[in-house]
Amino acid sequence: MVQWMDRETETFTQMGGEGANWIGQAPFSTRKHIFQNLGDGTYFHSGLLAIRAAVAAGINITFKILYNDAVAMTGGQAHDGGLTPGQIAREVLAAGAKRVVAVVDEKEEQPEFPSDVAVHERDRLAVVQRELAGIEGVTALIYVQTCAAEKRRRRKRGLFPDPDKRVFINPEVCEGCGDCGVQSNCVAIVPLETPFGRKRQIDQSACNKDFSCLKGFCPSFVTVEDADPRARETTEFDLPPLPEPQAPDLTRPWNLLITGVGGTGVVTVGALLTMAAHLEGKGASEMQMAGLAQKGGAVTIHCRLAPRPEDINAIRIAAGEADAVIGGDLVVTAAPKTLAPWSAAARASFAIPTRSSLGSSPMTPSSSCRATP
Repeated sequence: MVQWMDRETETFTQMGGEGANWIGQAPFSTRKHIFQNLGDGTYFHSGLLAIRAAVAAGINITFKILYNDAVAMTGGQAHDGGLTPGQIAREVLAAGAKRVVAVVDEKEEQPEFPSDVAVHERDRLAVVQRELAGIEGVTALIYVQTCAAEKRRRRKRGLFPDPDKRVFINPEVCEGCGDCGVQSNCVAIVPLETPFGRKRQIDQSACNKDFSCLKGFCPSFVTVEDADPRARETTEFDLPPLPEPQAPDLTRPWNLLITGVGGTGVVTVGALLTMAAHLEGKGASEMQMAGLAQKGGAVTIHCRLAPRPEDINAIRIAAGEADAVIGGDLVVTAAPKTLAPWSAAARASFAIPTRSSLGSSPMTPSSSCRATP
């Protein structure tokens, strides 16, 4: 995923092979050193093998081991046989690394490291990387910062420190320059359309209280301490009796495409439909494209219903074969990969006629997605 971003990141490999490709590339490259990203989950799984192979090959490489304390992309599960940052440092040193350095978010609990491992604050990340790039052999940088989604989840349960401070943007002062997004690259900074042009605001439900947005030189930011956002008043909602829907004749597999973003119930809708069909003795299949759901990313469900289970030969809806589309988000529904399965006769129903902010919004103030009739 990092290759989609403006991070100057090239190539990818299988899980556990991170850095091993440089063993073969290094003798034929004019570049003397590279950095290799490595998540803590991959390290626990098999990443140490690649580090040991790099040491044995004698190449110049720095492994950037991100310790975010969760399997962040698939639900925030705890690592099986998880190690502490200090234990990882000892293992990497024992494997033959020339130097191991730690960079720790100063707002979190400080882990214990061996005495020969220098610990720095986040602001010194660039300086530390330049120092490691000048060391021959294998080095490692252990970056300790809990996954942002896990921070919010644990804070709701009282399991993680919760700073008694919130940040707001005064739209009357904001000039919409977007420097706050450049400084923080935070998805909680979202566009705010006003009669005076586009401004910025902070989505308090998505804010992980990193406060890196305050590094920008901007007088529109307001910090509030010892306060909680005002809760919206609840109202009773009486749902009138709904008419029975006209179900299609299942003389063949019937294909439904469901789209949305993480947290909007898209996976639940697909699961309910397929289970209902199963209980009626029909054939049903569901394919969930939900890899980015934990990060508020696009989610697409391919749901197929048929008279008998053996009538379904493929789970994925092929191009031009969707009979209906339930759109939970306009941006996701209008994506090229989502439009491809639509048939000429497909019926579209937008359950939530809104559009999510684009991923480029924090870094690109002018990015927009305007709905057209």
